[in-house]
Amino acid sequence: MELASQRSRRSMIIAVLRVAGGNFLEMYDFFVFAYYAAAIGRTFFPNGSEFASLMAALMTFGAGFLMRPLGAIFLGAYTDRKGRRKGLILTLAVMSIGTLTIALVPGYETIGLFAPLIIVVGRLLQGFSAGAELGGVSVYLSEIATPGNKGFYVSWQSASQQVAVILVAVLGVGLSLALPPETMTHWGWRIPFLIGCMILPFVFLLRRSLVETEAFLARKHHPTPAEIFATMVRNWRIIILGMLLVTMTSVSFYLITAYTPTFGREVLKLQQLDVLVVTLCVAISNLIWIPIAGAVSDRIGRRPLLIGSTVLTLLTAYPVMSWLIAAPSFTHLLMAELWLSFIYAVYNGAIIVYLTEIMPASVRTTAFSFAYNLATATFGGFTPAICTALIHVTGNRALPGAWMSFAALLSLIATLLVARRQAEAAEIA
Repeated sequence: MELASQRSRRSMIIAVLRVAGGNFLEMYDFFVFAYYAAAIGRTFFPNGSEFASLMAALMTFGAGFLMRPLGAIFLGAYTDRKGRRKGLILTLAVMSIGTLTIALVPGYETIGLFAPLIIVVGRLLQGFSAGAELGGVSVYLSEIATPGNKGFYVSWQSASQQVAVILVAVLGVGLSLALPPETMTHWGWRIPFLIGCMILPFVFLLRRSLVETEAFLARKHHPTPAEIFATMVRNWRIIILGMLLVTMTSVSFYLITAYTPTFGREVLKLQQLDVLVVTLCVAISNLIWIPIAGAVSDRIGRRPLLIGSTVLTLLTAYPVMSWLIAAPSFTHLLMAELWLSFIYAVYNGAIIVYLTEIMPASVRTTAFSFAYNLATATFGGFTPAICTALIHVTGNRALPGAWMSFAALLSLIATLLVARRQAEAAEIA
């Protein structure tokens, strides 16, 4: 019996690694683009103004998120119709095309206007595939989870993203030590993209070895695209609430990871190496706290963590950023980011599994992905660009904290509204 239990545990760990591997690579490419936004802006969007070049690169980064809702609908519907395994393989294939495009396209000086156009297309393909990747991974993990541990299992969707941040930060630190800044700006930023391309074949092998979930196989009817669309329309209220629930985790995630390198270098004027070390520490912090929060949510429920972390954000995010701006340093940036990381991780550990639980089972991947990516396209993905613009227009460098607080307020309201809906449904039942 004990040997069988050990084998079962080992097989579950392997399954988690297989499904999370593609999610890791998807996020890896997103983070590389965000971390080297300034260099990418100079390569593909040359302009006399550094602010204009940076904003062009950040808006291109954000443009990928506009495609996510479309990817959620089309690729999510494919996954709900054909199976979790097939959907995860398809999203990885689309993502690989976008990654190869960005890694290999020449700069503006070589091919002119074709360079920024091709980069935008590559980002749109990445965004389209990501539209169903996160939902597909989350639903797959929720359906293979052992009883009473769903929060812990699903938390590894987000945890795999932190591994991607760690790898990008480690590469950034290594490249900063090995190459001078001019070389990094000229061509060194391509190295992490090329490494991602080399990882692709291995991740494909992992995905191909996945087995379909028992929950999907047990379902006698798999909805057609028309049925999926009709179900989505009937459940529009819970999808909108789901979008608002995700706003907090989406904004805070891109604030403390994707935006940190740009914020540290361009706003706080810290050394690039110091900023990358902070980003690395934040990713490690996220990786530790997210599975813990997921496991805690299995014991005490999702709602206490959702309410507690949003309230903490409202009380502390702007004051912490103001404290950092008053005396910017490596130590202060590290302390501020680790605190925001803790709040984010507690919320994230509960919200991802919660979203899989409140969506209709027959369209779980499509509904989850659409709600999640509406939030990302509307709020989270444009966080680096929004924060850069807010600081530029107002001169208040602490406003990223206010932006995170605004996201927390929306998610807190959504949490309370979902709780009321569930209470009303229980009374009717």
